[in-house]
Amino acid sequence: MTPTDESPAPDASARSDGSPQQETQQQSDAIERLSRALDAAPLDATLHARMIEATHAARDEAGFTAHRLALAALAALGNAPPEQMALVLYNVATVYAIKGRRDDAIRWYLHALGVHPDLAIAHQNLAAVLEAAGDKRGALSHRDRAYRLQRAFVEPAVRDERRRVLILGVGKGTGNVPIDAMLSFETTSRIRYAIDYADDAEDARLPPYDVVFNAIGDPDIAQPLSPRIARFARRCGRPVLNPPDAIERTFRHRTATQLAPVRDAIVPRCIRLDAKPASADALARQLAQHDVTFPLLMRPLAVHGGEQLARHASIDTLWPALVALDAPCYLTAYHDFRSADGYFRKYRVIYVDREPYAYHLAISPQWMVHYFSAEMTDTRWKLEEETRFLADPRAALGARAMDAIVEIGRGLDLDYGGLDFALTSAQQVLVFEANATMLAHREARNGPLAHKNPFIERIAAAFERMLDARGGRMDSPLASPLSSPVAPA
Repeated sequence: MTPTDESPAPDASARSDGSPQQETQQQSDAIERLSRALDAAPLDATLHARMIEATHAARDEAGFTAHRLALAALAALGNAPPEQMALVLYNVATVYAIKGRRDDAIRWYLHALGVHPDLAIAHQNLAAVLEAAGDKRGALSHRDRAYRLQRAFVEPAVRDERRRVLILGVGKGTGNVPIDAMLSFETTSRIRYAIDYADDAEDARLPPYDVVFNAIGDPDIAQPLSPRIARFARRCGRPVLNPPDAIERTFRHRTATQLAPVRDAIVPRCIRLDAKPASADALARQLAQHDVTFPLLMRPLAVHGGEQLARHASIDTLWPALVALDAPCYLTAYHDFRSADGYFRKYRVIYVDREPYAYHLAISPQWMVHYFSAEMTDTRWKLEEETRFLADPRAALGARAMDAIVEIGRGLDLDYGGLDFALTSAQQVLVFEANATMLAHREARNGPLAHKNPFIERIAAAFERMLDARGGRMDSPLASPLSSPVAPA
């Protein structure tokens, strides 16, 4: 039996009674049967055509887009070599990845690698999806394979190229500044360069670019690479945004000193432990020496999003936790930032060329505030308060706090960065984090957070203005060894 023979056929034992439930089930069954057939023959154009029909009937936008793209590419490529045919499957996977369909994305990236095992960009994207799914070992394996095969990944602008940005990043671990939302897929060509895998000689063989964005924004990750990044910045002959010396100033334990001139900024004391103290008493003496008092927060180096962040009220819990961690970490004094209504508020502003733009406000009953766990979308008054902050941060925060935020941006002196903070009852800014590693992204156009998108567009527009001001446009064609990934819709 050929793979095409396994495509959906009428099932006499399951005639539709016309109910929406049964129709939905039949559509789902048809897609499942076609998926199994495509697993056996992922480059079968007939199967992709039938999958287009099935996903259209099921109103599966991601599946419809992915397989329509595949069918068009297969028709254009004919009997192309495996390197090009694998890109058909890579793009199917990337559509699913963009739409948040992790299992489907993983499956199709593996199909792409089955056709062309050395397709570096498939290893790279598969690593990102596996990381998000919690498979750190699998992610590490594919990431390492990707960057050993290839260090520079070219993503040409989809339509009208206006600029080319070289994005310096690391292949090992995390710490790269997520700036995808800041760069238009329509007009900006991206060249991603895993500099930690590349030697100096490879720098001269990069495709042409207008401006460099140093995305190695975590100083704990950048520190071992500082000489390498500095050499690149000196030799590249192009403007470098967020240069390595600017990142060097953003270590957590140096933030208080960096922002000391800002009168209305409160920066909790913080120390960095590169080695475990000899004993609990030695740890207590070290804390006293730096005037860091309990309660305090412990977090490993180069970790973001609150991962492994813990609050300790005494040395009795801190010491065993430190022994169990057995890794360098930061210890930061905890300030109670609960508002008068009992909720904890965490604001974020994004700095573009040192100017602040309101990005979000999360309101939570817990001290560890995350937007995704704060039940923002389920509580109308929270979204209304956030919208007021986004629309007019000076009115929401007060002139005293807003002036401090402007000063913090100048003190950070980053081309792109951000500030997470709380507002005290005296309209002072309690700084949680101030560095380059801040995420800003668009929300679903019809989702509960769509109100944020106009303000995110303001940030992206400011970023593009900065790019245009810093780097001129080049006339030579951008040669890509790979087809560009599918851009988000």
